[in-house]
Amino acid sequence: MTRWRRGLSVRGGEVAFALLGLPLGVLGGVYAVAVLYAGALLSLTVLGLPFVAAALVGARGIGGLHRRLVGRLLGERVAAPPASARPSGLLARGRVVLTDPVAWRALLYLLLRLPLGALGFLAVVGLPLGSVWLAGFPLWVRLLEPGPRAVDWLDVAGPPVGLAVLAAVPAVLRALSRANRALARALLGPVRSQQRVRELEHARATLLAENTDRLRRLERDLHDGTQAQLVALAITLSLADDALGEAAPGGAVAFGGAAASGAGAGAGSDAGSGADLGRLRALVDRARGQTDDTITGLRRLTRGIHPVALDGGLAEALPALTATSPVPVTLRLDLRERPAEVIERAVYFCAAELLTNVAKHSGARAVDLTASAVDGRVRLTVRDDGRGGAGIGTGTGLTGLAERLAAVDGRLRVDSPPGGPTLVTAELPSRL
Repeated sequence: MTRWRRGLSVRGGEVAFALLGLPLGVLGGVYAVAVLYAGALLSLTVLGLPFVAAALVGARGIGGLHRRLVGRLLGERVAAPPASARPSGLLARGRVVLTDPVAWRALLYLLLRLPLGALGFLAVVGLPLGSVWLAGFPLWVRLLEPGPRAVDWLDVAGPPVGLAVLAAVPAVLRALSRANRALARALLGPVRSQQRVRELEHARATLLAENTDRLRRLERDLHDGTQAQLVALAITLSLADDALGEAAPGGAVAFGGAAASGAGAGAGSDAGSGADLGRLRALVDRARGQTDDTITGLRRLTRGIHPVALDGGLAEALPALTATSPVPVTLRLDLRERPAEVIERAVYFCAAELLTNVAKHSGARAVDLTASAVDGRVRLTVRDDGRGGAGIGTGTGLTGLAERLAAVDGRLRVDSPPGGPTLVTAELPSRL
């Protein structure tokens, strides 16, 4: 029942967009045809280029209106293209406008919007009216032609066909809405090169911010952790040195005065010497423990900068990483070529982050990790049998991971339906 209800439902914004589609499509199509036709006629005169330039500026503005309309009614948020450059000089500005890809694509959108607008208006108005006519065909015919009339095949087929057409209206309307969204994404947003530049700028800013935070954390850890441990170690060694300095004179007096002092003095000296040795042993044990803690802290810090396991490449680093996972991991490697160092580091930290997410959030009992480096592309997939529901932007760290991969021209895809399984795929180039 829920599936039937969902199939017959349609959003109010889609209906409104379809109703507005015909008038807006006609206006936009007439504008685009007029611009092209008049521009071709005036191309041999001095008015041709200024007319086309002014028309392209108008097309850019109309494209912005359609983009906002698509976002408001269809829920498709199309990124605004960057503003066109405004160089000094009339000729330079005209050349920029005439070569503006955003304006030409907006003009093409207005041309293609006309047939889609007509189809949308037909779907929201024509099909329902036609279905009502077909469903009530026997009644309409008898109202228009009074008197006896034989029942023919239209009387029998009309009602079911009309009901079928009426039931198909929501599906047709949703299909046209998807086509309008795709057309808006393709022609009203930034050019692919502009979008790529914007993504790289955002990824670079994110990476710089993360590196700054990482350096600050490293400085704080060194200052508050490792440095404090080294200071404590130095103090402990100083105390041990003082203890050695105190023990040596006491021992000498005890041995020098053994004959005069008798058995009682010798026993007292032995007891003092034993106490000094116990104190020295405790101080040395403390120094050893502080040294071990300091070494562990330094290893942790250096591992965060560059994992030592990566010195041997992903073929050595990934098995060592999966061996420390609390969830059993099945590892498959197909590393026919060794990627660049920055790519290896990105893949390693991506695998570490994904395995951490699995252990913390998924409730999985098994993980499959596959890594391949073939034909200039690196592909990492992590699949778990957990509860699913993961996604970029859901608070599991995948958003930051996707941004870090974008900084090295990588992509992250997440397929995690509720109930699982979850499949996360990262693709990167072997070289930048």
